[in-house]
Amino acid sequence: MPTLKVRTQIGAEAGSVELAEEVFGIEPNVPVMHQVVTAQLAARRAGTQSTKTRAEVRGGGAKPWKQKGTGRARQGSIRAPQWKGGGVALGPKPRTYAQRTPKKMIRLALRSALSDRAADGKVIVVDEWAFEVPRTREAADALRALGLDGRVLVVLGDTDRDVLAAKSFRNLPHVQVIEARELNAYDVLANDYVVFTRATLPGGDG
Repeated sequence: MPTLKVRTQIGAEAGSVELAEEVFGIEPNVPVMHQVVTAQLAARRAGTQSTKTRAEVRGGGAKPWKQKGTGRARQGSIRAPQWKGGGVALGPKPRTYAQRTPKKMIRLALRSALSDRAADGKVIVVDEWAFEVPRTREAADALRALGLDGRVLVVLGDTDRDVLAAKSFRNLPHVQVIEARELNAYDVLANDYVVFTRATLPGGDG
């Protein structure tokens, strides 16, 4: 198993932890990651776009002119698609964009994403967060002490300390805070670094 140094909030070493090989040491499956991320982004779409068909547009009940003898093309309704203000032919209707994704594929995508970040040395483990009160300045200082620049995903639990940490990090524009139970491949790939605590490390030895 790969071993990773554990750091404190101020950047000092606080021991080490073994990363689970089956979570952080597999060969990333790029096609699976792509499919899962695509499905996740598709599920975010509202799907509320809608146009009216000729049956739904107001008016147009009378035939605009008689069928023959006018020299003009025959018309049955002023709400036909070729008329201004008429219905839309084959227009979008409300729908869901959600895709069915097997749970095994979702788990494999997450392990692949974490393995990719671990291979690049961008998985960080902090012993625990030690915020006494929510303070964004201390959160920014902690990231500098850990040597993190770019986008950072901070994975937290549900303890009181984690709640204080979430409130401290949430105002930093380059930091995303997520609960460990909500960890997913897209958010891992969308950030440069992933920061765990000993308690939230997947498959860790604590």
